[in-house]
Amino acid sequence: MKKLLFAALLVAGSFSVSAQETKFGAKAGVDLASVKVDLGPLGEVSESYTGFFVGGFANIGISESFSVQPELLYVSLPDDFSFLNIPVMAKFKFDDFSVFAGPDLNYFLNADEDQFKVNVGVGAGYQISEDIDVSAKYSMGMGDVKVSGIFIGVGYGF
Repeated sequence: MKKLLFAALLVAGSFSVSAQETKFGAKAGVDLASVKVDLGPLGEVSESYTGFFVGGFANIGISESFSVQPELLYVSLPDDFSFLNIPVMAKFKFDDFSVFAGPDLNYFLNADEDQFKVNVGVGAGYQISEDIDVSAKYSMGMGDVKVSGIFIGVGYGF
């Protein structure tokens, strides 16, 4: 986990050398999550949860229409189910709209095993003002235990 986090920070740091602008900010919102467990021949078990997320981001501008946005989010769901979500999104901007995609790294704080999961995230956003944006992202889980979610939130850039 430490090696992967270090690699993500190193990649993000290398972009800042040629970045047009780096903007930091905070974001929060709601997470509509589903957990699906594949039990093999016994079928599949699934549960749905509604929780919240809060955290920060760095939007690292590569060009006027392309940036990389790593985030660190704390996600809390009912039944003491919480995790750290670290998406690293490639973001393409079209006027006030943006689309983004990239890996979603998850570290489950309350899990006895399988604490680390990698998802694929895709989403879109709208820039309301220079400092405020809204976004929606789908994070697709993979593996025998799939934790997927829809993140709907608002961000404020400093």
